[in-house]
Amino acid sequence: MKATETNLLDWQKRYGTEEACIQALAQQRWPEGFRCPRCGHDHEYAITTRHSYECSKCHYQASLTAGTLFHSTNLPLSKWFWAIYLAASDKGGISAVRLSKQIGVSWITASRMLRKIRIAMGHRDSVYRLHDLIEIDDALVGGRRSGKRGRGAEGKTPVLVAIENRDKRAGFIAMQQVSAVTRETVAQFVQRHLPPSQLVRSDALASLVEIGKTQHHAARVTPPDKAGEWLPWVHIAIGNLKAFLLGTYHGVSSKYLQEYLNEFCYRFNRREWEAELPLRLLNACLTHTQVKLKIV
Repeated sequence: MKATETNLLDWQKRYGTEEACIQALAQQRWPEGFRCPRCGHDHEYAITTRHSYECSKCHYQASLTAGTLFHSTNLPLSKWFWAIYLAASDKGGISAVRLSKQIGVSWITASRMLRKIRIAMGHRDSVYRLHDLIEIDDALVGGRRSGKRGRGAEGKTPVLVAIENRDKRAGFIAMQQVSAVTRETVAQFVQRHLPPSQLVRSDALASLVEIGKTQHHAARVTPPDKAGEWLPWVHIAIGNLKAFLLGTYHGVSSKYLQEYLNEFCYRFNRREWEAELPLRLLNACLTHTQVKLKIV
């Protein structure tokens, strides 16, 4: 679905006031006008002190943000909208420290906002599947440590990566953090991100043999100097992911890694519509349900 291209000035004109943001969320929740969740009446009074409306018939108070990504927020919606714009418009992403300074909130508040936005990104991409010729490989993400390198290295988190090979360019991508690269985790990853009977290339890792149960799988032993011939795009994508994590966030904890993978994939999959990203992400956030963050 094509979205309107936008820039900072356009965003300011469109969502620069709290009232404009409230109207945008209300339009998304009640596109045909307010309907009381209790009695179905179509007339309401706005409660200006909070994001709520009171039904003029039964006096039920309906929260505009209840059950949405902005559930129970104490922040102005305008700050949320700016956070969404900044998260989408910067090609390298935005850190919680930088966001906190940009919109005037604490670091912990900015961090929680970004976590919710990244979860919405992952949810939007979860409905899509990869097709045609697909490369699959695993990667290890984590800081540098002495000792063994590559598979089996300590202190690193394994990630499964699949990407469409469209000959001279890459297509869409999917990434998933796993506890270990096993037959079980590979099967779950393939089931979640690929429809049956796609053409899949991989290296000859024993766990990846599981791919052949549902796909047309071709595995090949790939020395490092030959990886660019058999699996060119997946290795480029893995390199870009590591640069993204180190460049903007200077590394991430395994506790939250999947959320950063969500962000990388969301932006990568829409790289040809960069100017549309803010409004695409806003739509994804406006339509997303409540997110409950785990305290870890």
